[in-house]
Amino acid sequence: MDLKDIQELIKFVAKSGATEVDLEIDNIKISIKSPEKKRRGEVDEITTIIQQPTSSVMSAPVVTATAIASTPEVDENANYITIKSSMIGTFYRSSSPETPSFVNIGDTIKKGDTLCIIEAMKLFNEIESEVSCKIVKVLVDDTTPIEFDQPLFLVDPS
Repeated sequence: MDLKDIQELIKFVAKSGATEVDLEIDNIKISIKSPEKKRRGEVDEITTIIQQPTSSVMSAPVVTATAIASTPEVDENANYITIKSSMIGTFYRSSSPETPSFVNIGDTIKKGDTLCIIEAMKLFNEIESEVSCKIVKVLVDDTTPIEFDQPLFLVDPS
């Protein structure tokens, strides 16, 4: 793995939104850590630590690389609201594989309408909209594991 591969890996991790990635490739350990997301216009700093294993007598050399990534000046999603997950579980767009999705891109929904189902510990929890809005983007694929506070939908409240 050369420096160009490492730089591409750093860029990929920065774009993915992951806060920490640990890899071991050909006896080289790579740890990439980034702080939580900043507000628009602020700068994120990503630190990468690369260690090559050596004998137990010698200490492993450590190379630290820092990449600065700034967010774009104009955010096309600035007027939209992100609906986030209130729990950890599995995301479902419909109540069963045979039924249509609760919502699709372009649908106008009212406050209280069901957006999706999140299965957590064999319990199926309907997630309802807290605002009347229009679905702009579905950010999660059906039957995908999700985390607490993970963005699920991008909606236009107007």
